[in-house]
Amino acid sequence: MKPLARRAEARAAPSLFVALLRRLRAIAGREEEDTRDALEEIIEEAEAEGDQTLSPEEREILRNVLAFGELRVDDIMVPRTDIVAVDIDTGLAGVVAAMRDSGHSRLVVYRGNLDEVVGLVHVKDLLRYWGDGESFRLADILRPVLVVPPSMRLVDLLIEMRERHQNMAVVVDEFGGTDGLVTIEDVVEEIVGDLPEEDEDAEPELVSLPDGSLEADARLPVEELERELGTSLLGPEEHEEIDTLAGLIFHLLNRVPARGEFVDHPAGLRFVILDADPRRILRLRIERTRTWPRSRAANE
Repeated sequence: MKPLARRAEARAAPSLFVALLRRLRAIAGREEEDTRDALEEIIEEAEAEGDQTLSPEEREILRNVLAFGELRVDDIMVPRTDIVAVDIDTGLAGVVAAMRDSGHSRLVVYRGNLDEVVGLVHVKDLLRYWGDGESFRLADILRPVLVVPPSMRLVDLLIEMRERHQNMAVVVDEFGGTDGLVTIEDVVEEIVGDLPEEDEDAEPELVSLPDGSLEADARLPVEELERELGTSLLGPEEHEEIDTLAGLIFHLLNRVPARGEFVDHPAGLRFVILDADPRRILRLRIERTRTWPRSRAANE
């Protein structure tokens, strides 16, 4: 197609971006809520008309951005019970062990109990003590930590983190008690979706265990497990919406399960959650079973 013809076609079929700009000029000066609703309406209209200007991923990011202004810190924070932290008197070996076991490169540091947070420690700060743990004092390498209320808007937290060059915040209630924890990764994921961990580059594995059960990464495609088992776990329409084992578990349970919980499938399978955090499933075991209660804690 010639350049002039391309330009003529572009003028004949305005892109989603052009529609957004036109609507923004039309709604200038309106209330924030009206503006957000109008922009969401544009995206929905573009999808209904088959506008291919933006990919599905780009549309999702646009929707996330529109919803971002309504979110508060307590909507995404890791709850107090799931915070991995160390006491300020912990030695080098103890700090290294806590980081190794949790998989976190940053840890909250407290004095006495979690309600008295005094800072945080980063794995990079430990390198100078490699092979010389005798001179190590956690208090000497503490980094400051941002303290925020649960009602703070995420957009304000993001601005605060950027201005202070900090990527972690402790959430405290009105009495000063620690409620939870938020990282910059948690905030960004609300816009762009889940970010892969550093060790997630490898393909998700499905491993056969000696007892006949299977162990799998929650990112494993459902179709791969179906091929292994020789059975279907989803209906045709569900296959259009669900790709991974994590998605299958969410579909069965309608929430993120806790570590140690199990979820049974009508096909005669039990999914035992081996590793999870408050936002996602990481690893699970698949067992054959003849019963399928909806969900129970594995230690009951």
